[in-house]
Amino acid sequence: MSLLSKLRCITVDVTGTLIAYKGELGDYYCMAAKAVGLPCPDYTRVHEGFKIAYTDMAQKYPCFGFSKMPNIAWWKTCAGYDYDEETFEKVFRRIYSTFGSAAPYSVFQDSRPFLRWAREKGLIVGLVSNAEYRYQEVILPALGLNKGEWDFGVFSGMEGIEKPDPRIYRLALERAGNNIAPEEVLHIGDKAAKDWREAGAVVLPDLVAVQQLLESDKLKC
Repeated sequence: MSLLSKLRCITVDVTGTLIAYKGELGDYYCMAAKAVGLPCPDYTRVHEGFKIAYTDMAQKYPCFGFSKMPNIAWWKTCAGYDYDEETFEKVFRRIYSTFGSAAPYSVFQDSRPFLRWAREKGLIVGLVSNAEYRYQEVILPALGLNKGEWDFGVFSGMEGIEKPDPRIYRLALERAGNNIAPEEVLHIGDKAAKDWREAGAVVLPDLVAVQQLLESDKLKC
């Protein structure tokens, strides 16, 4: 019995797998700054400052501050730059609004065909992502990746668990329902440490078989 014939569910990572960021962070700071009559900030300082702040916040308040602080307050701490308080508030609000829309993202050309192929094959399709609630509520629908394309979502900002914690994959298995066994699930992502090792340990231990499946013509749509 082939691996593909055993599958009843596929879970898919989102950013880097189904969708991608467009442009650079500095581009969006620049647009927000210009909107309030200011010049573009230094792209390198924006990028480096954000990276440091994001890493710090992710360690102190994981899952976008889940149960500890509002989502918007979490992002505001990551978005610091040398503006006075009133100006910073205006710039931040624009950036926060932009990243809560479809504007800074693009959908990979093969994402929708793949999801539709999986549904046509009768597979349950789930999304497992280290993303905040706006992905499910606003961003993915705005990009045309509606619930018609997938059956359930597990987003770290809504669950308080993030990859590579094995619990997020166990939760996905529960959400899939229908008494689906771990060996009947395939997880697809773009990061080995977060999407392969832990997922493989929970939902599909035979990673060699997964690689053979992904490289075969059977999974092309």
